[in-house]
Amino acid sequence: MASLRDIKSRITSTKKTSQITRAMQMVSASKLNRAELNAKSFVPYMSKIQEVVVAIASGTQNTGHPMLTYRPVAKTAYLVITSDRGLAGAYNSNILRAVSNAIRERHTSNDQFVIFAVGRIGRDYFTKRGLTVIESMVALPDQPSFSDIKEIAHKAVGMFTEGTYDELYMYYNHFVSAVQLDVTEKKVLPLTDIAKSSATASYEFEPSAEGILEVLLPEYAESLIYGALLDGKASEHAARMTAMKSATDNASELISSLTLQFNRARQAAITQEITEIVGGVAALE
Repeated sequence: MASLRDIKSRITSTKKTSQITRAMQMVSASKLNRAELNAKSFVPYMSKIQEVVVAIASGTQNTGHPMLTYRPVAKTAYLVITSDRGLAGAYNSNILRAVSNAIRERHTSNDQFVIFAVGRIGRDYFTKRGLTVIESMVALPDQPSFSDIKEIAHKAVGMFTEGTYDELYMYYNHFVSAVQLDVTEKKVLPLTDIAKSSATASYEFEPSAEGILEVLLPEYAESLIYGALLDGKASEHAARMTAMKSATDNASELISSLTLQFNRARQAAITQEITEIVGGVAALE
């Protein structure tokens, strides 16, 4: 049985841990509020640019733009958004499991796909397993701007246009609420859904619709990646806040259990001392 000193030491250390997890929970809650606002503020922009792209693409016949054209798939790219740090529950493991399952189902060789890794957890996971990570980005701020992600987004879209691979999938956690995060697979390229739209354009274009698409389509695809990053960051802060709340609650339960154990052990020690004193007095008589 543990001594009173050991139990008291465990209570003290657990209280200190509880203070840390509670502070981390409050910090994550503060970051979540701002990240959720950023993600929601980006939605109107994405809706409008999608509306314009659909209108132009559907009103333009036979543009031949590679981003709107399906081609036989010889190689696939995966852009995976994870975090740089742990302590976020199943946030990272759910994404990595989904990507691993997709790779296992679709490919028979590592030469058939490449990976863009956003976040240290994902980069290290794929690198340790010998998978091809052609570009990675770590140490992103908690509230990223488009300039922070522009380099990897531009490279991912550019390599598709150049024909390095034939389709691009994106994996991230979609923020639904603080307690619900949905692992999401989104096909970014080619934009075949837009190309097949039946909408008609109601704009006059200068110099031409094809010229506008040449500039607008890459920006649209890069915006999809940035929107997913904002969504993923909100999910990350929500997951970390939930994980730290669970850790704090577990610490409180452990402290209560240890306190009860400490009181029982102290009572047993006091009873034993009284018994020994009474026994000693009786022996003297």
